[in-house]
Amino acid sequence: MRGQDLNLGPSGYEPDELPDCSTPRREPNVYAMTTSEFLRSLPKAQLHCHLEGSVRAATFVELAGRYGVSTVYRPDGLQEAAGSPAGRADDVYAFRDFAEFLYTFAAVCRSLKAPADYARVLREYAHDAREQGVIRAELFVSPSVWTFFHRELDPLDVFEALAVEARNIANDGGPQIAWLCDVTRNFGAERAMETARVAVRAKEFGVIGVGLGGDEANFPAPLFADVFAYARANGLHAVAHAGEAAGPQSVRDAIETLGAERIGHGIRAAGDPETLALLVEREVPLEICPTSNLRTGAVDSLDAHPLAELARSGVTVVLDTDDPAIFRTDLGAEYAIAQRLAGTDAAVRFARTSLESSFASAETKRAFLAAFDRVNAELGPSRRS
Repeated sequence: MRGQDLNLGPSGYEPDELPDCSTPRREPNVYAMTTSEFLRSLPKAQLHCHLEGSVRAATFVELAGRYGVSTVYRPDGLQEAAGSPAGRADDVYAFRDFAEFLYTFAAVCRSLKAPADYARVLREYAHDAREQGVIRAELFVSPSVWTFFHRELDPLDVFEALAVEARNIANDGGPQIAWLCDVTRNFGAERAMETARVAVRAKEFGVIGVGLGGDEANFPAPLFADVFAYARANGLHAVAHAGEAAGPQSVRDAIETLGAERIGHGIRAAGDPETLALLVEREVPLEICPTSNLRTGAVDSLDAHPLAELARSGVTVVLDTDDPAIFRTDLGAEYAIAQRLAGTDAAVRFARTSLESSFASAETKRAFLAAFDRVNAELGPSRRS
C-alpha cells in the first residue's frame, strides 16, 4: 500500500477536521463526580508515552507465544528460559531495577514482529487513552530497536500500518495521533542518523519529530548534535529525555545543543537555578512521569518527587505515563498523584498545558483549548464532591 494517497493529515485527520472533544466520552453525574474522576474526564494530550511500553501484558504474552520467543530478555541469552516461551500476564512486567526495566522493554519489542502487531497495539492504546480523556497523542516509537530484533522489518511498512490504524481511530472519534521517532543513545550516532532519515521519510505517515532516549551518562546529547540538526532542517520537531538519570547539565545540553522543544522527565533540574532559568526563558515544558520515576529509581518515593517544586518555580509542566503498561499506571493515576502532591488547581493546569505544549497546529490547539474550557466549566470545582 505504500505510496498510495492515504489522504492523511499529520495526525490522521483531514486538514480541517477535528475530533469531537466538546464533551467527555461518558456522560457522568457531575454532582457525584470525585476529583479523580473529574481530572480523568478533562480533555488532555499525551506527550510522553512509548507505544511499545503501552503493550498490554496479555497482548505481550500472546505475541511472544505466537512467535516462540521468551518474555524475558538478556543480551547474553542467559536466564531467558525462565520466561520461555511466554510468561504469565500477571508477572511479565515485574522487574527489580532500571536495568531489568530496559530488558523488559526490549523483550516487548522483540515480540512485535509484523506491522499488524503494531497496529493492534495502537488500537488497544487508543481504547485505553479515550478512557483517560486523551484527545491528542504524540507517541514515541523506536525503529532502531525494531530492526535490532527484526532486521527484515521495514520501518516504513510499520509506519504505514500505524497510519491506517490512526485513521480508523480518528474516524471512530478517537484521539489525534502523531509519532516521535526515538533515537537510542546506546546505539551511537551513526544508527541515530539512520533513525532520523527514517523519520524524515515517514513524515507522510504522521511522524512529526525525533526524540533522544537511553543512557544519558555515557552517551551525552552533544554526540547527537548533527542528527538533530538534520532532523530540524527537514521539518521535524526535537524532544529529548534528559535529567532523568543524569544531572541538570543533561537538560541544558538537550536544549542548547539539540534544540529540544520539550524535555522528557527533567526532574534533575529541580534545585538548579541555571537550568530552571533556561527552561523558563525558553518556555521548554517538562514531561513529568511520577510513577515511572518511582519505578525506575529516579526518586526514592512519590513524597520526595520534585513535581510541586518544579511547578512552583515557573517551569511549564505536563504529566504523563512513559510506559504505562510496564509501570502499571495510566494518566488518571498520574493526575491523582499530581493532585495529591501539587493540588487540584495545579493538576487542572497541567491538563490544559498538555494541549498548549503539543505540536498540533495553532488552529487545532484553539479548538482543543476551547473544548477543555467548556468541560472544565461544566464539570469544574464547584460541582466536584
